Amino acid sequence: MKKIIIAFSACLLISGTIFTSCSTPAEKVEKAENNVVKANNELDSANKAYLADVASFKKENEEKIEANNKSIAEFNQRIADQKATAKADYKIKIAELEKKNTDMKKKMDDYKEDGKDNWTKFKEEFNHDMDELGKAFKNLTVKNVK
Repeated sequence: MKKIIIAFSACLLISGTIFTSCSTPAEKVEKAENNVVKANNELDSANKAYLADVASFKKENEEKIEANNKSIAEFNQRIADQKATAKADYKIKIAELEKKNTDMKKKMDDYKEDGKDNWTKFKEEFNHDMDELGKAFKNLTVKNVK
């Protein structure tokens, strides 16, 4: 008799668990719709954050490029009093830096928002190039006299 009661209670427990864990197709559809809505909201917020990051990065680097242009103009004024040979060397170096600066501006303007992975790569490469350009500007004003 004990065995029958134990077997009956085990069957009752298993069947109760099965019935309570099952959901209707309507509930499954509703749950799936909620998940889709939630995923779309997260995607929208991620896209907004990405576009805001792109805009702030562009603005920040436009300011750096403009500062480089001002440095070039100031340096051109300072070398006006230099000797002709030194002036020619500086003019060549300034022209190179001005071209690099213009190329960086064009590269930033031409960037199209085409995905977060590409943005990360572009951002790293652009920052590296801007750092190198900044170093070149600093080295231009240093006199290497021995």
